[in-house]
Amino acid sequence: MNKKRLLLVLISILIFVSGCKKTDQSDKNTAEENDEQLTVFAVSTTRAVKGEIKDYLQLNGDIAARTTVDTFADTAGKIKNLFVRVGDTVRKNQIIAEIDPSRPGMTFAASPVKASISGTVTKVAVQIGATVAPNIPIVEISKMDELEVILYVAERFISKMSVGLTAVIKTEAFPGELFTGRIREISPVVDQNSRTMEIKLNIDNNSSRLKAGMFAEVKIITVEKKGVVKIPAETLINRFGEYYVFVVKKDTESTEKGIVERRVVVPGLRIDNQLEIANGLLEGEIVVIRGQTLLEEGLSVKVVSTVEPLSVIDEVN
Repeated sequence: MNKKRLLLVLISILIFVSGCKKTDQSDKNTAEENDEQLTVFAVSTTRAVKGEIKDYLQLNGDIAARTTVDTFADTAGKIKNLFVRVGDTVRKNQIIAEIDPSRPGMTFAASPVKASISGTVTKVAVQIGATVAPNIPIVEISKMDELEVILYVAERFISKMSVGLTAVIKTEAFPGELFTGRIREISPVVDQNSRTMEIKLNIDNNSSRLKAGMFAEVKIITVEKKGVVKIPAETLINRFGEYYVFVVKKDTESTEKGIVERRVVVPGLRIDNQLEIANGLLEGEIVVIRGQTLLEEGLSVKVVSTVEPLSVIDEVN
């Protein structure tokens, strides 16, 4: 009897231990499955849009009057009268000064000096009583309603320049206000010392507030594309020479989660934070903009925030 009881006890212990092992293994498998199910990455997304993108060349230059003419006397003598000051508006052939051509022992009538063009007096080079000759300018007259911007382009960018290209102009005097212009003239030669080429821009929406001599910041639009798919540049990943983004697709089993698709793309122009996608992405698709560095094909994600998509219109400013 004792032997039988001992045998029954041993059998019971073995069954209990075996059951515990199976339970532990089952619990471990269940925990691993739950861990896999709970691995959801938090991401921020934005939407791909179709619109325009512009490339530009940024330069600095000076605003100047398009037409500036010096006015000279017809005869030598002393300045008898000056009828204008800096800032005065004059008409062509208006008398602006008188010259006394008299010599010792000889008296002559005063000789008038007439404005060579209509415009604004920007400089008076003489004073009453000064002796002048026909090669000495009396005043400088500029047409202030015809201003231009003079720029100098580095040799490596010359191939991008052509007459008619549009430009956006900003000045320190009027922060936040934009003026527009177009390339009017391109120098046919390159300066050998500075290796730059002079170009001149007309100012389209000229304002009487703009003055010759002002400093100007200019962005010349060199390329303009319309109807391209674009996304923020930070969404793009480049690894081992391959460019791709992560596109979020809806998870059919959950309304709160999504599944990411690793999408190889062909990038185009990259201007500031705008990136053209030449191939691989469609308008309206949702791409991951933050949190994409740890993602892989097919992983589950939860969208915690949405970033406003890029503007369809590319306003260079």
